[in-house]
Amino acid sequence: GAGEAPGNLLGEEPAAGAPRSQPHIIFILADDQGFRDVGYHGSEIRTPTLDKLAAEGVKLENYYVQPMCTPSRSQLITGKYQIHTGLQHSIIRPTQPNCLPLDNVTLPQKLKEVGYSTHMVGKWHLGFYRRECMPTQRGFDSFFGSLLGSGDYYTHFKCDSPGICGYDLYENDNAAWDHDNGIYSTQMYTQKVQQILASHNPRKPIFLYIAYQAVHSPLQAPGRYFEHYRSINNINRRRYAAMLACLDEAINNVTLALRRYGYYENSIIIYSSDNGGQPMAGGSNWPLRGSKGTYWEGGIRAVGFVHSPLLKNKGSVCKELVHITDWFPTLITLAEGQIDEDIQLDGYDVWETISEGRRSPRVDILHNIDPIYTKAKNGSWAAGYGIWNTAIQSAIRVNHWKLLTGNPGYSDWVPPQAFSNAGPNRWHNERVSWSAGKTVWLFNITADPYERVDLSARHPEVVKQLLRRLSHFNKTAVPVRYPPKDPRSNPKLNGGVWGPWFKEDEKKKKPDKSKGANKQKKSKNRKKAN
Repeated sequence: GAGEAPGNLLGEEPAAGAPRSQPHIIFILADDQGFRDVGYHGSEIRTPTLDKLAAEGVKLENYYVQPMCTPSRSQLITGKYQIHTGLQHSIIRPTQPNCLPLDNVTLPQKLKEVGYSTHMVGKWHLGFYRRECMPTQRGFDSFFGSLLGSGDYYTHFKCDSPGICGYDLYENDNAAWDHDNGIYSTQMYTQKVQQILASHNPRKPIFLYIAYQAVHSPLQAPGRYFEHYRSINNINRRRYAAMLACLDEAINNVTLALRRYGYYENSIIIYSSDNGGQPMAGGSNWPLRGSKGTYWEGGIRAVGFVHSPLLKNKGSVCKELVHITDWFPTLITLAEGQIDEDIQLDGYDVWETISEGRRSPRVDILHNIDPIYTKAKNGSWAAGYGIWNTAIQSAIRVNHWKLLTGNPGYSDWVPPQAFSNAGPNRWHNERVSWSAGKTVWLFNITADPYERVDLSARHPEVVKQLLRRLSHFNKTAVPVRYPPKDPRSNPKLNGGVWGPWFKEDEKKKKPDKSKGANKQKKSKNRKKAN
């Protein structure tokens, strides 16, 4: 029965006739949820489902992601740092001919190899300019969701710039026009998850990647979720609270479906935010410093937990270092899959760390090196002791120490009072005047998680050690992929839909019938557009 499953996961021989031990894997990625924005971190927003799942599971309280959408998603799905995929700068924009490089093997591909059904619901944001970049070509048996980074929650419509607008809701490889019913995306995605679970056989392993759009801007939520939050004056915070309340309810509905259809006892549910909150769009990372898009803790330290009957130490808190790249090897190992010797992974198998409270195999995290981010004016090789040019935006964690160089981004602390009225009112923010001219910071994150005491002047030897580690990582970096926008990406040329537009080697490939049909349709649309 289910009681034997944890033993099997550790590689013991299953008893004769024991059920298959490969666990169902449900990975839920929230979008832009701030560090404080969960009940158990002291939020005024109620999240009873998340609080209960986390309390009965293992809370990850030293858990890191990347500061933006595309980077976190790329690291989850490949187990590699951005410097090793070429996605180290910014995000993939709708009009860019860019996607997660096709030579990277993905988590769903590895799980399919060992018999998993793989399904994705929600936000992709790993590029789509060629058909080969689409989720269905990157290891998912089915995909229902959006390709871009954001859009309207009801109409699934997105304008990248004035006049460059299109529909962005897909079922597998086609625009899902028949789902254009004005259903709020959090609820629509949850209904899709319920359908997938209802129609799959729970005796066969499933990997379900649920990447909700919530709580990313635009701030939209159904009216009934506002009822508890009328007292929040700040309109952005109030809308954000309603969105989070709806998301919490959705996750309750997902867990109810796992129980109802017989998956729960052999399932692992992982919950994570993709990056820190954006105070201008209602999110709070208090008491951490900074916000989404920065390498301060507020951008990269995330809400995360694991909930599973298969955990040994239920109801515990994991304070060991865990990073979003770690899910790739951890989940493949749990699924009894193979990790190829020649893939240079940056992630570690942290299951025993989480489940049994063992020490983490991870001692450092390269938060990132972004060679094309705006250079810090005062940065220099001299400031980096000749080891590193401190004009370059980078950040690294080694044990307790964290080093930042270059231009780390918006660095205020934004306390809850900042949301007391129309703002976030900068009046309440703790500003930092002394950072002018600085290009190196060193913090002991274990002692000072809020990054209030810069120790770079006091510990030059530690600074040099971490700069050497950065320089060592940098030697393994691949060139940045950040191409200029391609006018052919305009949805007007594609029947009003955001979708693949790049056709190289058209003549070499024999067009299969479906492509031919698409081509005719496109040329008709193009005539109309012209």
